[in-house]
Amino acid sequence: MSAQHNETTKTALRKSLEPYGQLIKMLLPRAASIDIFDIDGVQRWSSSDVECADLRPLIEKAREAKAGAEDGIFVEIDEDTPVYLFRLQDGSGELLAVLAVTCRGDGTPTKPWSFIHSLLRPAIECLQRELVAQESIGELSRHLQTHDKDLDLLIAITAEPAADGDDSTADDTDELRWIVQRSIDHLDCLFGALVIPDKGIAICRAARGVNGAQSAEVLTRTHRHLLTWARLQGKTLVVNKVAANGDALPYKILSCPVRQASNKVVGFFALFRTEDMADFDHRHTRIARLLARKTAAVLQNNYDSATGLLTRAAFDRHAHASLARAGGEEHCVVYIDIDQMHLINENFGMHVGDEVIARVADLTRRTSRAPAVSARISGDRFALLLPNSELQTAVEVARRLCEAVRTAPEAGKDGAKEVERAGEAPEVSLSIGVASLSGSRSKLAHGLAAAEVACKAAKDRGRNRVEVYQDADVSIIRRHTDINVAAQLRDALRADQFRLDLQPILPLQGGTKEPHFELLLRMIGADGASIAPEKFLSAAARYQLMPAIDRWVVEHAVAALKENDALLRQHSACFTINISGPSLAQPDFCEFVESTVRQSGLPTDMFCFELTETAAVANMGVAEAFMQRLRNFGCTFALDDFGTGFSSLAYLKALPVTLLKIDGSFVRDVIVDSRSQSMVRAIAQLAKTMCMETVAEYVETDEIRRRVAALGVDYGQGFCLGKPQPLVDVLRDLPVFVAFARSPRHDPLSETGILAQLAAG
Repeated sequence: MSAQHNETTKTALRKSLEPYGQLIKMLLPRAASIDIFDIDGVQRWSSSDVECADLRPLIEKAREAKAGAEDGIFVEIDEDTPVYLFRLQDGSGELLAVLAVTCRGDGTPTKPWSFIHSLLRPAIECLQRELVAQESIGELSRHLQTHDKDLDLLIAITAEPAADGDDSTADDTDELRWIVQRSIDHLDCLFGALVIPDKGIAICRAARGVNGAQSAEVLTRTHRHLLTWARLQGKTLVVNKVAANGDALPYKILSCPVRQASNKVVGFFALFRTEDMADFDHRHTRIARLLARKTAAVLQNNYDSATGLLTRAAFDRHAHASLARAGGEEHCVVYIDIDQMHLINENFGMHVGDEVIARVADLTRRTSRAPAVSARISGDRFALLLPNSELQTAVEVARRLCEAVRTAPEAGKDGAKEVERAGEAPEVSLSIGVASLSGSRSKLAHGLAAAEVACKAAKDRGRNRVEVYQDADVSIIRRHTDINVAAQLRDALRADQFRLDLQPILPLQGGTKEPHFELLLRMIGADGASIAPEKFLSAAARYQLMPAIDRWVVEHAVAALKENDALLRQHSACFTINISGPSLAQPDFCEFVESTVRQSGLPTDMFCFELTETAAVANMGVAEAFMQRLRNFGCTFALDDFGTGFSSLAYLKALPVTLLKIDGSFVRDVIVDSRSQSMVRAIAQLAKTMCMETVAEYVETDEIRRRVAALGVDYGQGFCLGKPQPLVDVLRDLPVFVAFARSPRHDPLSETGILAQLAAG
């Protein structure tokens, strides 16, 4: 606190005491001097400009009186100068100040202390109340200053500062070190620690000027006990009493569990003080808990919740920081892709696919080991940075990983009902690409891209293998996959080598809602096998074939439905057709769609056109005009992947959407992730407010179905409710789907229940 501020405070105190001094003067005109001293014996107010030196020993005598004493002191400095001292106390008898009243002799007998006290009692009581109020205000001010400092700490930590030095070399571990160091400094601790075993994080920081080796030794001796307590008890541990025996550590400990989004304890955040330092109190505990939550937020923002590996953005930061620390010139990047993941999802369900991804991630972490940097960069794809590694070493790591995945226990065998019924488990293999890069951080992106190209070459060459990116390998540099697929697509368009499947979208509650069905495109290969969209849509987008594909889908979908006109007029249903962004950009596409639907003679409200959120926003003006025209014509619209793109109430209000399809990434995690639950609930409430309905994608289990229904979602789509089937087969069973959708008896509403209904009639 500055000297100027202290002086201002003293001036304010003198002014506040002035009225009481004047009141005493009025009650006792004989008073020659009135002085008020604080508990330290410092004069705070005086009616005279000169302090009487003879009062000093008297003030000390009054201060030394026992707490709670009510008697004052009366003395005579000389025959004609009586002095009356009064101890001013709070309600508990604690001394607040000493009032000294010096009278001048007037020839009359000196009055006793009790007489003067009774005369001045009203003024003394008022003065005592003023001093109590000032003490309370001072205590509150000190309390607020402490809270302000706490708030400053939390705000500074929330700002997520980069580590000292070059920001581009900072990663989340630098931020966590900063949090631990600031906590130690702010809470006056000797040292602190953060331990997250699953992430390989063990941070130990000491107060400035304290030997770091000492803190490391204490952490080595205590981390297992603190981690066990955190995992078993799940509560904050406060140890203020230090044991006297020689085996115990002479430290006071405050330890808080660190939890991930699912509430699972993954580590602890601990602070240490010596036995001669103050105890940890409620304030310290509250701040430590907040810091533990902040630590958990940092981990959640930087680590993939399903696998525990770094996210793509965090991988870039960690890789840059690792390269900067490693030095050297030879490093390697490994790009990993799970083979035929779409077949695992289609044949066994998305939940089994999730188990496979988690297993591969775990093996990736174990096989690579520190100082490797591992990340999940997209759905079934992973990346590794191996600092200071030769190319051959990286290839050996990749081959060990391939072998570990191939020989690992079968994924999904324990948890998937579909797998148990089928008596089999998915075969898992990896395609891996390896590339070298220099120590320059600017080369990381190029190295990762090169490793990805080599990974795709491994897929082209039979999968379950490792390929190395080499500049002389033309087959890797000039990959012809997309070119070949594009040629196949053109042939398929000319020969109508496509098939339309339907997947049911059913109400999650009984009532009057009609069933929906999404039209899904499959390409027929030369061997007659069905080829999923993941295999050809990227080539279609790259070679501008999406508009032609969309037109094929619209024409053939309308024609197939027209053939079932009588059935569709008897059993009302809605059919969803996907429209791509490139098709929206074509000026005559809207007219083509409207004309095709009109010529069919089918009810226009039977058709719902689905756009992805990203495509709609990217072509906002065109999309709005397209949707408004067909909406006026009688068609409806759905917005796919809602919640992952550029979600904005402004554009959602502008687009005439009737159906919001909640992105599957939220639905799949709705059982274990509170944030996903909150997102699903918020979208459902938003849709109802805007008179829209919602669809939860990837409803793979009855548990997910029940949860999203409880969160207010209207429809569900996924394996639990029905797999994609050929259009003719689904239309044949349309009456059952309609009856099921309108039935109030929705438990069990599952694919098994629907199949039972189909078998019964």
